[in-house]
Amino acid sequence: MNSLSARLKQLRAERAVTQDQVADAIQVSSSLIAAFETNRLVPQPDTAATLDGYFGTGDEIQVTSTEARKERRPAPNWFRPWREVEDSASLLRYFQATLIPGLLQTEAYAQAVFAGSGTLTADEVASRVAYRMERQSGILDRDQPPFCAFIVDESALRCGRSEIARDQLKHLADASDRTNLFVHVVPGAAGLYVGRSGSFALGTMLGGGMVGYLEDFYEGRVVAEPTRVGGLDRTWQAITAVALPCDQSRDLILKLVDE
Repeated sequence: MNSLSARLKQLRAERAVTQDQVADAIQVSSSLIAAFETNRLVPQPDTAATLDGYFGTGDEIQVTSTEARKERRPAPNWFRPWREVEDSASLLRYFQATLIPGLLQTEAYAQAVFAGSGTLTADEVASRVAYRMERQSGILDRDQPPFCAFIVDESALRCGRSEIARDQLKHLADASDRTNLFVHVVPGAAGLYVGRSGSFALGTMLGGGMVGYLEDFYEGRVVAEPTRVGGLDRTWQAITAVALPCDQSRDLILKLVDE
């Protein structure tokens, strides 16, 4: 346990409050507080500032969190441009044909995905998983999170060992309860729709500009050329036309949990 996680646990003990009480006070999930205290995640700047305010620690947690983030392995160079888009976009849209989108993956699911690649060492897998969890927190749990829309092919919901898949599906259903987050499923009955060509993402900035993101086996790239971004946007609209509404998508997800 590093100094930040130990310090957070100490501060909570001194105040004699539970993780749930801290989470309620700063309006985040209790699982996020647990992740901070076990060094799985590092508070993002806005959350660190809120924790400082709650514990009355000036800027201690903010400074320590900044140092802790620097110590962790950074994102691959090729991913950083898209990560910057995620930090500043007002609307994020993700289509995944084969996997649960990274922002909605559980830790166990992410672990299985990275380990299953067969190209990463155990340390590299652990680093990638930690970064993915931190990325989720930085985007979905910040003070003013973006609107996020996800479309997932039904086949992606049926992959993985049963215990991992079940928890992942429950997490997906819970995520759909957020007011700024929308999850759609393309049912198997949709057949050979345009999304079978591959996964992608789109980010809309506060000023209205739009960029896309594509990823292959080795790396990903931001797409900014207007014609190509427009093509991805039209593809998104075509996929939306065959996807189930949010409520029906959630029903399908919960049905798969029961199965």
